[in-house]
Amino acid sequence: MSRRFGEREALKPLDLHVAPGERVALVGANGSGKSTLLRLACGRDRPTTGSVHFDGLPMTEDDPRVRSRVAVVAEALSCYPDLTVRQHLELVAVAHAVPDPGAVVERCLDEQRLAAHADALPGSLSSGQAQAMLLAAAWVRPRDLLVLDEPEQRLDPAARDRLAARLRAEGDRGTAVLFATHHPALAHAVADRVLVLEDGRVVADGAGDRVPA
Repeated sequence: MSRRFGEREALKPLDLHVAPGERVALVGANGSGKSTLLRLACGRDRPTTGSVHFDGLPMTEDDPRVRSRVAVVAEALSCYPDLTVRQHLELVAVAHAVPDPGAVVERCLDEQRLAAHADALPGSLSSGQAQAMLLAAAWVRPRDLLVLDEPEQRLDPAARDRLAARLRAEGDRGTAVLFATHHPALAHAVADRVLVLEDGRVVADGAGDRVPA
């Protein structure tokens, strides 16, 4: 697959397969093609050439069979200004028919250190807490593929450690994980495989333990 915007080739032709339980990190400078690749991988954009499939299905957000199994952490969560943090997470859980949604939401609030802010409005959260809420919205729903664009942004070191532990656990439970990061230490701690992108091209593809921390 490849992606072109006018005359600019944002992503040069590549083949990528992420297996169930595999954790793949994308690293590279701003503008290297990481976010473009992630948007193609989760169906939020379509390639100029080639195709993207998930479990044999064309990857598109329009297909509920795909949408129900793919969780994306990419930009700020769309929020209702008069709903609390807890209520937003409950909406996500109910929309995805999560069994015992209340208990799942409470676990995610605790994990993300948001329990004390569960009844706050999203607009009152700090930037780090808002990022934690975005992550919680992904953890609260079912997922077989997890796509994250710089999920560590705005997180403090302790929260980044919790994120690394969660991403490792996601792979261990069979979730395919594809994430972009500017923190080599996160890629080193999590990824089985690391792709290095430069000017829209994969210039290195190897085991995660070869990434400098």
